[in-house]
Amino acid sequence: MEHPATPQRRVAAFFDLDGTLIPGSVNIPLAKAAFKAGFVSKRELALDLARNVSFMVRGASDDSSAKVRDRILRGVKGQPASRVEALADGFLDHLVTTITPTMRAVLDEHRAAGHDLVLVSASPTEVVQRFAVAAGMDYGHGTTADRDENGCYTGTLTQPFCYKEGKAEVIRELAIEHGYDLAQCFAYSDSISDAPMLLCVGNPVAVNPDHELRHAAMLGGWRVIEVGRLRVGVNQLRKAIRSAAQAPKAAWVSGRSRVTRTDG
Repeated sequence: MEHPATPQRRVAAFFDLDGTLIPGSVNIPLAKAAFKAGFVSKRELALDLARNVSFMVRGASDDSSAKVRDRILRGVKGQPASRVEALADGFLDHLVTTITPTMRAVLDEHRAAGHDLVLVSASPTEVVQRFAVAAGMDYGHGTTADRDENGCYTGTLTQPFCYKEGKAEVIRELAIEHGYDLAQCFAYSDSISDAPMLLCVGNPVAVNPDHELRHAAMLGGWRVIEVGRLRVGVNQLRKAIRSAAQAPKAAWVSGRSRVTRTDG
């Protein structure tokens, strides 16, 4: 007697945005656009630029991430969401071109393997969703600000901050909604703040990791991708990605990739 085949669970690759898919922070072009539109002062713009330098050198911190979140909420309070969406539309086409060649290759490999591509970021949902569409990804989930009945921002959030455990919550909810097998899924990030997100999946990958994430990756035997500073074994990534449905753990136990590809 033949038994019906067990349906194959779906696989997704979850990506952080700032410092992972793109260098620096999406909040910089957003802040510049907001300054031109009169949402923020010259002093606030200067602070954002300084924070981006700190982000590039030290990575994100709980305090800096919360300050950026709160300042954005204050800046858009009372403004129609359509204005922020228009700001995002003005710079996202260019921003997508800053995806590093190595990470573009990773996206392409996941797409070729039939995996869903999901962007999960602490940045505003209006930016994250548009970036995901422009980059050819399937879903984008960010921090969502509340709107009143007239479509204007209230200055509060409708959902938990999409940061640290908040990202992990989003991923678990998506797994239920779309039938993802998290043991076979992949997650990519540059920061230890995304440890909850990385620990959600069977295939965590550290991208240009900060010191703490590099240490965690070493202890966990996770693969590490060095973008722009060293080289990355995209050919080895290809094999691991394509074999995810068969043996997601075994494909990644080897740790770091070898030097096989230059990233411009």
